[in-house]
Amino acid sequence: MKNVKTLTLIAAAVAAMTTGTVQAEQYYGFANVSVNYLDWSGGTVDRSTAEGGQKADFVYLEVEGGAGYDWGDVYGFIDFENPTKGDWGYDAGEDAAEAFRIAAKGSVAVNIGETNWNYYGHLYSISDSSGFYEQNIVLGVSYDINTDFGLWVKPFLGAHYVHNNFIGAGFNGGMAGWVLGYNFKLGGQDFMITNWNEIEFARADEYRGFCTADTCAGPGDAGWVETNGDSTGLNGAVALWWNATSKFTLGLQYRYADNKLGTPAYQNAAIFSAKYNF
Repeated sequence: MKNVKTLTLIAAAVAAMTTGTVQAEQYYGFANVSVNYLDWSGGTVDRSTAEGGQKADFVYLEVEGGAGYDWGDVYGFIDFENPTKGDWGYDAGEDAAEAFRIAAKGSVAVNIGETNWNYYGHLYSISDSSGFYEQNIVLGVSYDINTDFGLWVKPFLGAHYVHNNFIGAGFNGGMAGWVLGYNFKLGGQDFMITNWNEIEFARADEYRGFCTADTCAGPGDAGWVETNGDSTGLNGAVALWWNATSKFTLGLQYRYADNKLGTPAYQNAAIFSAKYNF
């Protein structure tokens, strides 16, 4: 029930992102829906583990939006992965290509006075048709960097908390990262490069893996099975977007992760996207 409530709150936040706020000046706003196909590399599929979930290519639908105000900015998305698949009796041991998943994220940055610093927080939640769910909360600060030549960067740093149905809930070290974008023209066409990147550090042993033997006390002991690997993890994507028209955008993304997503190894994929902009 908690997971359903979380997704409902994020959905409400996304729906409100392009709506004016009382007594707040809006600087920008956007919203779109997209269809996407994620194609894992062959090496990634080979390296993914049964314990963490065998990787499989999938289609997902996304609703995304964001807005900037004089007090700060908000952003969010909801993904429906394998939207035509999954059933109430799905077993996590079955083919991962048959799992239905919902992933959602909401973030907010509130200006600290007249500076470029912000109070920052984000919530990411994922669940699938086998009953697995995980929620990640990051609370900290971010900084706004804007240029006159089309580049903007928002680095952030915060404390990281995780709620996972297998291990429970608790403090999971910290997270640092950034989101950035660069708008440019080429051949008279509008393009944009974006990158989001998250680096987890000082992660809890419980999040790194699990013990299968009574004598196992943690990483390095006999019976220890790694699912997320080291105490640090990497997660992100870099993308090239072509704004063919004001309403239609095509994108090619390079998705990457290391010691993350249930696999204690490097992972990469290509994502092909088509967006309709409202």
